[in-house]
Amino acid sequence: MSALIFFPLAAAALIALLPGDQKNAIRFATLTATLIVFALVLLGMVFPNSEVISFDIHEAGMQNVVSLPWIPSFNIDYFLGFDGISFPLVVLTALVSALAMGASWTIEKHVKGYCVLYLVLLGGMMGVFVSLDFFLFYIFWEVMLLPMYFLIGVWGGPRKEYAAIKFFLYTLFGSVLMLVAILMIYFSSDLRQLTPQQLVDSNVRLAGVELSGSPDEHLAAATKYHESIAKLETPVHTFNILALQQLGQHTEVFDSKLLFGKSLQWWAFVLLFIGFAIKVPSVPVHTWLPDAHVEAPTPISMILAGVLLKMGGYGIIRICYPICPDAGYDLAWVVCFIGVLSMIYGAFAALAQTDFKRMVAYSSVSHMGYVVLGLGVWSATVVGDPVSWNMGVKGALFQMIGHGISSAGMFFMVGVIYDRVHHRNLNEFGGLFGKMPIYTSMAIIVFFAGLGLPGLCGFIGEAFVVLSVWKFSATLAVAGAFVVILTAGYILWAVQRVYLGPEYKGPHEEAICEINLREMAIAVPLCVLAILFGVLPNTVFRYMDATVDAQVQDLATWTKETKIPRLQAERAAEEKTAAVAAPGLDEQAADVAAAEGDI
Repeated sequence: MSALIFFPLAAAALIALLPGDQKNAIRFATLTATLIVFALVLLGMVFPNSEVISFDIHEAGMQNVVSLPWIPSFNIDYFLGFDGISFPLVVLTALVSALAMGASWTIEKHVKGYCVLYLVLLGGMMGVFVSLDFFLFYIFWEVMLLPMYFLIGVWGGPRKEYAAIKFFLYTLFGSVLMLVAILMIYFSSDLRQLTPQQLVDSNVRLAGVELSGSPDEHLAAATKYHESIAKLETPVHTFNILALQQLGQHTEVFDSKLLFGKSLQWWAFVLLFIGFAIKVPSVPVHTWLPDAHVEAPTPISMILAGVLLKMGGYGIIRICYPICPDAGYDLAWVVCFIGVLSMIYGAFAALAQTDFKRMVAYSSVSHMGYVVLGLGVWSATVVGDPVSWNMGVKGALFQMIGHGISSAGMFFMVGVIYDRVHHRNLNEFGGLFGKMPIYTSMAIIVFFAGLGLPGLCGFIGEAFVVLSVWKFSATLAVAGAFVVILTAGYILWAVQRVYLGPEYKGPHEEAICEINLREMAIAVPLCVLAILFGVLPNTVFRYMDATVDAQVQDLATWTKETKIPRLQAERAAEEKTAAVAAPGLDEQAADVAAAEGDI
């Protein structure tokens, strides 16, 4: 597990020692490092019982857990692991990083610096998806910021400084809000409130006691630890994400009133959601994305769209809802509305673009809106129908994987033609099918995957999200389905103008030539996966099924046993107060009226 993070960092340190003029050696060394990370992840998929790293699709909980004391005085641990939510994203990160490094062969300026920063970025991205300590998660979240800033600001286009600073400021603003929420949650947490079994489920480090052996031994160690901390007069704070989830769903430690009558949980959810929504990105905090994509070099655009945007959705599903379920339930309409607004706005904005790359960038805003919508409806559907919850969450997760494939492919295809003609003006393209038939065929596959054509990877996630929303709001479901028409509009219009037009009208026509072998090695896997995930979606679902089923059931149980009785009690109290204040009703009649509410 540690190798996923620190092997790229070690490789970056070694590459920094190579002579700067050995460009090809540096490129091949960096590509080899990314391929080794990808092979390590594949090992867990192909050999689920491997001693190195493994993933069991039938296991709902965390796997390959590593827990070591890091800053014991504040209960901060070096705590790693992954489950069915994070493992598919780890695989996607390794895949896109390897392919994007193959696309980096066109980088000629400061190649050593580029490759070192690239590997640091890969280590940070892996750290985000496998960190289970909130403090550690935040560190890796920040680690990604600096290399991405320089990768855009040094190797980007004409307005690279503006785009890099805008990206930095937006992300830093979200990080500050996240840090405030993390501190709020940490200082309100108390491990004394958890039962021994909940401590075991959270993989809490038990004051140096190693959790090895049978479940009974685990429980016995947790019971001993629980007895020791129960005697303490001060709270036992924790950054353990799994323990914070248990505290959020099974205790009331985050329910204390904070500001304007809202609970600490409510404010924590809002701050965390804004921080993650900036990374998704959702309207109205999306404006950094088109500029960053347009100015970033092609491989960095692939990383941005294929991996970094997914971290926002991952944060929402891993942190916001499990830790702050009460706030998530109350703000469901807000989250769903933001998702639909992003879908519609992003699609209309893409229709208005004449820059090929900016059009693809706005399409990402629209497609990631499906993710927010699918997660937003999660804890607000009818209690007796967890199937809709399940469909929404799995649809959102599948959309993240499918979009990671299609968006990375679209940005790569834009980069292939840009490397030849050095412009992206849609109105000056045309007739590329006659000049580049192989390239055009593969480009149409990935663009149609982005369109959501049935049989390709973009369809399944969008369809499941729209279906899951129906019981929550038919209006939002219809609006989500309508976006498919807008998506078809800008995708088909772009394909017509670029590939099927009568003739090429732009500069450097003499440089247009067929896709080469290196570019084919990047495009073919993306096309194959786009088709594979569309035809056989269970190749993705099988890895997330057990974890999502368990997490959805946990929140369904919380809603039924905690949230609904709480709402009923609040409503009964309000009706009793109103009945007492109403003329002509005595206290006994008020009690009867309250008892006959909706209980």
